Amino acid sequence: MVSEHATPKVQVLLASNRGPVSYALKEDGSLESRRGGGGLVSGLSAIGDEVESLWVCAALGDGDREAVRRGIGEQGVRMLDIDPEVFAQAYNGIANSVLWFVHHMLYQTPLEPSFDAEFRRQWASYETCNRAFAEALAAAAGDGARVLVQDYHLALVPGMLRELRPDLRIGHFSHTPWAPVDYFRMLPDDIAARLVRGMLGADRLGFLTRRWASAFMDSATATLPDETEAFVPSGEGRRWLRHRVPGRAPHETDIAVHPLGADGDFLRRRSREADVEERIIALREQIGAGRRTIVRVDRTELSKNIVRGLHAYRHLLDTRPEWRERVVHVAFAYPSRQDLAVYRDYTAEVARVAEDINSAYGTASWTPVLLHVQDDFARSLAAYRLADVALVNPIRDGMNLVAKEVPVVSDAGCVLVLSREAGAVAELGDDALVVNPYDVVGTADALHAALCMGEGERAERTKRLAAAGTGVPPRRWFLDQLEGLGS
Repeated sequence: MVSEHATPKVQVLLASNRGPVSYALKEDGSLESRRGGGGLVSGLSAIGDEVESLWVCAALGDGDREAVRRGIGEQGVRMLDIDPEVFAQAYNGIANSVLWFVHHMLYQTPLEPSFDAEFRRQWASYETCNRAFAEALAAAAGDGARVLVQDYHLALVPGMLRELRPDLRIGHFSHTPWAPVDYFRMLPDDIAARLVRGMLGADRLGFLTRRWASAFMDSATATLPDETEAFVPSGEGRRWLRHRVPGRAPHETDIAVHPLGADGDFLRRRSREADVEERIIALREQIGAGRRTIVRVDRTELSKNIVRGLHAYRHLLDTRPEWRERVVHVAFAYPSRQDLAVYRDYTAEVARVAEDINSAYGTASWTPVLLHVQDDFARSLAAYRLADVALVNPIRDGMNLVAKEVPVVSDAGCVLVLSREAGAVAELGDDALVVNPYDVVGTADALHAALCMGEGERAERTKRLAAAGTGVPPRRWFLDQLEGLGS
């Protein structure tokens, strides 16, 4: 029996599109569960037994939906079985084909976007999905609970939840960049306003870098000039937005920056396990003795800029013939979002350009590009360890953990060639070779400089990159957000 004087547990609710567990339907009709990883899983596990937690997520596939229907699940996890067609319109139609494109500035603006009647139908589904999350959180949360909402999929949830449960402490974290104000305002005015109002329902908004936080503040005040007022003190002090809603007291939303670092302890331990050692042997055989390596590990996401990276490597081979047969580009491009035609086309283009380079320059004993498209984490870690140069050249990226991970596990030290449009440049820029991601010639020159760098300088840069990249590991990143939200 609990004493009447016992301190009640603090309650923390986490909301994200993807949850910590997924289910696959096997041929015999049984369900197989699979655990996920990442910063959220690590962070939630760090809060301790004195905190009651619940993770609300979407059922993403047939296995997940069947698990919900059968009442199968894990303690502390609630999956929402949203109508598959509604979910697809919200996820693919809006989150991945509109919001992702806006924040990563991916549109070919002479032709797109075109916000027509179909867009409005899909937007209605996006609102429906967000409302399902808000209602589930409102129903599950105890008095004064803290709620951490994740990413662009759920941008409307804070505002919806605030209307349902004004007693809650609500946070939202953006894992992507935030678009510059003029790009953000390509969205229809009412939709842009809806997004900003939804975000400002939170008590605290978190971003990966100061740049993205400032872009949101600019977007908010430009989109809702009569409703919002920004407070930005000099230096690193508190920044916030005051949002005025007719008939209510003004609501203040803190704007916070929480850079996410790599989990150094996990990476060092995992990169020394037997399966990684086996893949190192296989990769060395494919690369060939005595050759240098330029490594990249990405999803075939449009923003990752893989094709221009390949063109830069080709330019290196074309203009610096001394590197032919002396360097191999190890490119891991793992397929992403293949249910969208534009992603399938991009994946095919990556393969085509890699094959063109191999056809043009390859010899019987040298394959210039080793392209792997089958996801294999152990093989990625093996490539990290072997890298002489790590190429991370996104068009735009909220952070980019690969840039932080490679220096942590590199065997002999590596040079990081890093896009100035990656959020990680704020922490790693001093010790990386920073490039314009659109400049193929400039990137090729940086690759040459990286390959020519002396061992001593390379080792010192790698040491500093590893220290900077692990400064805020996932558990600390999560706990900082929770502590910042307060009680």
